[in-house]
Amino acid sequence: MELYDTTQLALEKAIEGSSARQQAIAANLANVDTPGYQRVDVDFHSTLRDAMASGSDGVAGAAFTPQRDATAQVRPDGSSVDADVEAAAQARNGLEYEALVQISKARIDILESAMGTR
Repeated sequence: MELYDTTQLALEKAIEGSSARQQAIAANLANVDTPGYQRVDVDFHSTLRDAMASGSDGVAGAAFTPQRDATAQVRPDGSSVDADVEAAAQARNGLEYEALVQISKARIDILESAMGTR
């Protein structure tokens, strides 16, 4: 019997995916003035949704890699990074990360309480 269920594993992977997305956003912001730089993003929601369909093994094996955003509007210098869009994405992703961590911690606290270790 596993100590953590698929939901807890998915929460941990979502935190990992949100972290990968934050790194991609940071790279975009760092290259906002780099001519020809193409915006990247990590769609961890879709990756996780697909992994959840495969159960705990699929969730455990989920990997989050940055992909070039082909839908982003390209500026005359060839860059597709908009600092305002990235700042908004960074704020939204940061809030989602915080929520995921709080939910995961609450679940662990419940488990520890049930085990009598709290």
